[in-house]
Amino acid sequence: MPNMKSLALGMIVGGVAGAAYTLLSTPSSGRDLRENAKLKSENLKNTVLSLREEGMQLKDQIAQTSKEGAELIKDLSEDVKTSIESWKQTVEPHQKNIQKYLEQIEASLKELEEKAKDEQQNNDTQPNHEIVNHQ
Repeated sequence: MPNMKSLALGMIVGGVAGAAYTLLSTPSSGRDLRENAKLKSENLKNTVLSLREEGMQLKDQIAQTSKEGAELIKDLSEDVKTSIESWKQTVEPHQKNIQKYLEQIEASLKELEEKAKDEQQNNDTQPNHEIVNHQ
């Protein structure tokens, strides 16, 4: 909000400076000068009041928007937590089945390796007889 105060202060000082310059540089009678000064003063007052009102509306709008944003983030966070929990509950039974299948596959591979070793040992210990067909 310091920027809003600086903006309002700058506009007020600028308005006053502009009004003073106009009053001092305009050749007119005292009565015209006073009427002109009064009109400029009222215009400046109305402008300042309008700026103040718009500033308050902006402040309220920002507060409302940040409140809505906080609620939206809270709701989104709760939805994400719920989705993750649901996903965990869905995946967990399948995870156990997958682990079970992996253990079965691992056991089958070990059996195959042992059979392959046994066959290799049997082939290495048996003499290699080739049957030759004489025709």
